[in-house]
Amino acid sequence: MNITLVFFVSFLTTFLATLPPGLLNMTAAKISLKEGHTRGVMFSLGACFIIIFQASIATIFARYLTNHPDVIEILRLVALVIFALISVYFLFIAKTTENEKKDVDVRSKTSRFFHGMFLSAINVFPIPFQAYVAISIASLGLLKFHNSGIAAYVSGATSGAFVALYIYMVFFDKIKDRNVASQKSMNYLIGFITGLVAIVTLLNVLNDL
Repeated sequence: MNITLVFFVSFLTTFLATLPPGLLNMTAAKISLKEGHTRGVMFSLGACFIIIFQASIATIFARYLTNHPDVIEILRLVALVIFALISVYFLFIAKTTENEKKDVDVRSKTSRFFHGMFLSAINVFPIPFQAYVAISIASLGLLKFHNSGIAAYVSGATSGAFVALYIYMVFFDKIKDRNVASQKSMNYLIGFITGLVAIVTLLNVLNDL
């Protein structure tokens, strides 16, 4: 078992999976723009803290998940409801606060950490995805489900996710003077993305009926 290779493959696959616009990376960019880089990093750390557990669960129960598709269907239905609600919130309920005074207190950084944990926790897609990747690596003989192998895989997945989130924060900081970076635009973009994910999930559920 090549620990370094397992780490690299896990890092790369999670990094690439996190790069497309999604709830976590767009929210990290939004927080970084409106509240400062430090709070964006705290949000990302909170999100990655949950990813540690998600990747661990995925590797430990990888074979169980693939042998029990009914579990995946339950996760799909839960995700469908959650993303539909989030989409409705950002498209119709969330208000812009660009002209409002910021009320920042000492707890703000900590609250953003827990905010990242919450949004990452309700995103159940990484668990089946990580399970699929882990089994694919294991099928190549690279990953054994021992403590060292699981640790290498989880470390790679968490690092890959954080780097992708950080790239989003840096990128949107570079274009912050453009209209696409306004809070209203980002609310609509997040709502559109989560709505699209909900529609795709619904189509997959209906296709499996």
